[in-house]
Amino acid sequence: MKNLILPFLLMVTFVLSAQKNIYENTRFDELAAEQQTLAILPFLTNLDLDEKLSKQELKALEEREGYAVQNALETYFSKRKKKKKFVVEFQNTKDTKAILTQNEINYENIDIYTTKQIAEILGVDGVISGNIDLTILLSEGIPTDFSILDYFSGASDYGRIGIKISDGKTGKLLWKYEKKINKKTGKNTNDLIDQMMKQAARKFPYDRERKKERKKREDANK
Repeated sequence: MKNLILPFLLMVTFVLSAQKNIYENTRFDELAAEQQTLAILPFLTNLDLDEKLSKQELKALEEREGYAVQNALETYFSKRKKKKKFVVEFQNTKDTKAILTQNEINYENIDIYTTKQIAEILGVDGVISGNIDLTILLSEGIPTDFSILDYFSGASDYGRIGIKISDGKTGKLLWKYEKKINKKTGKNTNDLIDQMMKQAARKFPYDRERKKERKKREDANK
């Protein structure tokens, strides 16, 4: 029984932490009422690695990590979409990249465009984007050995990720979720995204069940 207590406490801590690190626009229902399709962009990455690399090599690795998060999010949403979990569609990331390339927008210059501009170019109603700071190459996997002392000392921390959803029409931030990355948040990029989005599922604004719950509360208050 004692062996189960620590894992349970850690799981509760992670879930509660996820809830605290989530922001939702108070006007979300109003701003997102007519949204049908969202695009997922590659995440802007900042790598702080121990090994010495040229600027060109570092940029290439940052780009790879950024696209890895984009792909992991698409994989997560695709799996949930098959179960009809969402009230919106997600643009195929291959289409997203192709349209951006046609408009001479790439990983290096995408940050000079506004959300409204990107949404208009892609023909979508909202944009999923974010930033990720890493001290390791998450896409290659992280060490699986774990010590509880590492957890409390911070030695297992590998960076931070922030996911945000913005309205395409107004450019306003609708939802944001930030989380530290460590040995317990996932062994690689796909695992990290899968775990953190599952922890945030009850707070994800496009979840079909959550929308039903909000509608019931609104009807009850009338």
